[in-house]
Amino acid sequence: MNLNRTAGPVGENTGFTPYNTALTPAGQQITLGNFPMGGALSPDGRYLVISNDGQGTQSLQVIDTNTNKVVQTIEYKSPEALYLGVAFSPDGKTLYASAGGNNKIRQFTFTDGQLSEKPAILLKDSKNSNFYPAGLSVSPDGAYLYVANNLDHSVSKVDLGTQKIVQTVSVGKNPYTAFLSKDGKSLYVSNWGESSVTLLNPETMEVKKTIPTELHPNAIAENPVTGDIYISNSDDDSVSIIDAKSQQVVQTLSVKPFNQSPTGSQPDALTVSKDGKTLYVANAGNNDVVMIDLSSKKAKIKGLIPTAWYPTGVYLNKDKVMVTNAKGLGAGPNDQGQYIGSMIEGTLSIFDTPNEHELNQYTKQVFSNLTDKGEGKRTGNNPIPMNPEGKSPIKHVIYIIKENRTYDQVFGDLGKGNGDPSLTSFGEKITPNLHKLANQFVTFDNFYADAEISAQGHNWSTAAKANDYTEKNWMANYSSRKRAYDFEGDNEAAYPKAGFLWNNAHRSGVSFRDYGEFINFDKAKNQWVATDPSIGDNFDPAFPGWNLDISDLDRQAEWEREFNEFVKNDNLPQLQIVRLGNDHTQGTKVGKLTPEAMVAQNDAAVGKLVDAVSHSKYWKDTAIFITQDDAQNGWDHVDAHRTEALVISPYTQTGKLDSTFYDTTSMIRTMELILGMKPMSQYDASSIPMYNAFTHKPDFTAYQYEEPRTSLEEKNGNNTPGAQISAKLDFSGADHANEDQLNQVLWEKTMKGKPYPKNKHK
Repeated sequence: MNLNRTAGPVGENTGFTPYNTALTPAGQQITLGNFPMGGALSPDGRYLVISNDGQGTQSLQVIDTNTNKVVQTIEYKSPEALYLGVAFSPDGKTLYASAGGNNKIRQFTFTDGQLSEKPAILLKDSKNSNFYPAGLSVSPDGAYLYVANNLDHSVSKVDLGTQKIVQTVSVGKNPYTAFLSKDGKSLYVSNWGESSVTLLNPETMEVKKTIPTELHPNAIAENPVTGDIYISNSDDDSVSIIDAKSQQVVQTLSVKPFNQSPTGSQPDALTVSKDGKTLYVANAGNNDVVMIDLSSKKAKIKGLIPTAWYPTGVYLNKDKVMVTNAKGLGAGPNDQGQYIGSMIEGTLSIFDTPNEHELNQYTKQVFSNLTDKGEGKRTGNNPIPMNPEGKSPIKHVIYIIKENRTYDQVFGDLGKGNGDPSLTSFGEKITPNLHKLANQFVTFDNFYADAEISAQGHNWSTAAKANDYTEKNWMANYSSRKRAYDFEGDNEAAYPKAGFLWNNAHRSGVSFRDYGEFINFDKAKNQWVATDPSIGDNFDPAFPGWNLDISDLDRQAEWEREFNEFVKNDNLPQLQIVRLGNDHTQGTKVGKLTPEAMVAQNDAAVGKLVDAVSHSKYWKDTAIFITQDDAQNGWDHVDAHRTEALVISPYTQTGKLDSTFYDTTSMIRTMELILGMKPMSQYDASSIPMYNAFTHKPDFTAYQYEEPRTSLEEKNGNNTPGAQISAKLDFSGADHANEDQLNQVLWEKTMKGKPYPKNKHK
C-alpha cells in the first residue's frame, strides 16, 4: 500500500476516487466531454454518438468505432442543453437527442459520421408543461418517437412526420426512459422516482399495467432472442427481469459485489449480447460492468470488469465492449483556477469481450479496487470500536457540516502537513479557531469530500452516498438549464434506500437532534421546518437553515441555548447535526459582509461551540466532527475534493498529523461505530474509520475560544473587487449562485492582487 495515496488521476490509465477506491479501467481510454450520460450506436455499428450532459459545456460527440477516435463534437453552452436521450432512426440517417430544459428534441441528419443539426421538435402543449425530455425510442418504421418526460411525470408520442405531439400520458414519478420493444408492440417507461415500470400500448398509448420493481428503476434493455426485459434498479443494486409473455417480474438479481453489503452499486445502464446469452450491467457506484449469464432459466453473475469512475453507458459492437465513464479518472489539482463542477473529463473505455480467464482476472481486479484501502489499523484499546456492537467511552457525537472550502484555502498556511500557502485565502488571521483546533487536536491533510458540489454534498454528508438521481440532475440545476434544486428532502427520487443519518439513528435507538440540515423556512408557519418528514420533531425550529443573512453566531447561540438545557436536564441527544454554512460567503455583493468577515464569523461560531462543549460535563464523553459538505469554492494543489476536516475530543487532543486517506464516509463510519449504528451504504461500510486520529489516553483540557482577529462586520462596498459580478449571483439557496464565477470573485477579493490562474478547462 502506498502511504502517499491521494485522490485523482495517476498517470494515463489509473486513479483514485475521493472515497479511496482504485480506478483501473479495462482497455483503451478515449477522453470525452463533461459527464457523458447517454449514447447510441448507429444501426451499422460504425459510429457511437455520446451525449455529454455535465455542468459546463455540453456536447454531442461522434466516435468512429473503427479508429476509436472522436470525429465530431457539437457543443452547447447554457442555456442550450442536452439530457440523456439519444436514438437513431432505423435507417441510421437521422439522430434524435433530448434537450432537457429546452423542452425540445434535437434532430440531425447523419451522413458518413457527421451530424448536421436540423430544426428541433418542440415539445409544447396547451398547459405550457415543463416536459424535460429524457430517454427516448424510435418506432421500428421510423414514424414515431416516444419520449420520457422527466419533470412532467409523463410519456409523449411524437409524430415524426408532423413533428407534433400526438398524445401525452401520465406515468410514474420522474420517468427515466421510454423503451420500445423490438417488435414495436410494448412501450416500457421506467419510473425513476419510485419503484415501478409503466407498460403502455404504443399504438393507443393506453396504460396496460404498472409493473412493480425495486427502488428507483432507470435503464431498460431487451433480450433480442427471448424478448425478456431487463430493468436496472439504481437504489436497490439489482436488475428486475420481466418475462416477455407474462409481463411480470420473474427474477430480481442482485448486482452487488458483496452479498450482505448495503446499497451503493447504483446500476444505471444495460445491454444484451446479440445471441441473448449475456447481459452487461454498468454499476456506477462500484466502477464496474457486471457480466450476467442468461443461458439458464435463472440469470447468474459471471464476473466483473473494471471501469473508470461512474460508468453510465455500456454498448456492444461485434466483439467490442464500450463503456462511457462520467467522471473518468477523477479531478486532480485545481490550482489553475479550474472549477470542480466542470473540470472532470469523461472517458470511453473500449475492450474486447473477455474470455473466461480474462473475466476472472478482471473480477479479481474489481474486488481489489473496492477493498484495498489500507491504513485502517486499530489497536486493541482504541476508543473507536471495530463494529457497531462494540463499546466506546465516547457517548455523544456532534457533527458540524460547513460549506464549500478546500484544504489549501484554509489550512495551506498551517505550517505542517501537505499545504500550499500560496493558495490560502482564509488563513490563520481569518480562521484562528480552526487553526488552533487543527494544531491542538489532529491535523488531517489527506481528507476528501466525496461530492463535487452541495446537491451531492449534503447527501454524502448525511446518507454516505448521493444516488443516481442526484448525480445526474444537479448539473442542469447548477448551469441554469431549467431544473430546480430538489436534492435535500424535497423529492423522494433523491432518497437512498437506507435513508439518512436520522433514519439510521431511529433504527438504532440513538437519540438525535437536527440543527439546520434538510431544513427550510415555511412562510405560512413563519418558522423553520424539516423538508424530510422522517426527521419528525427531532429538530430545533428556532435554528435557521440556509440564509446567509443570518449570522452563524446567531445559530451557535441558539444551539448553545438548547445545549445548556440538555446539560441542565442531563438529556443531551447522542447525535446532533449542526449546519454552519456561512463560510460559503455572498461573494462581494454590495452591502453584504465581505468574504473574510463571513468566514471569520463561521470560525467564531465553531470556536464558541467547541468551547461550550469542552467546558461542560459532557466534554469527557463527546466527539465533535467537523467537515465541509464539498470543496467547490476554492483551490487545492492535491485534488479539488480535498477539504478541511477536524475531530475534536479528549481522545483526539494529541497535536498529531494524520495523513491517512480519509473521506466523508470515513467520518460517518467513525460516528456510526461510536454510536452503535450500522453503515448506510457500501461507502461507509468499506471506508477506513478514523482510528489513527484517536488515542486511548484522553486529555480532558478544555478548549479556549480564540477571539476574532479580523472584523466580523465589514461589508462590501461599490468598489469591492467583483461587486458587479456578485450583484448578479443568487445566494438564496445552497449553490444557487454560479459557483465558477463566485470562485473568481473570491480569488480577486482575497488573494491581494495575485492574478487569477489561467483556467485550463472549460
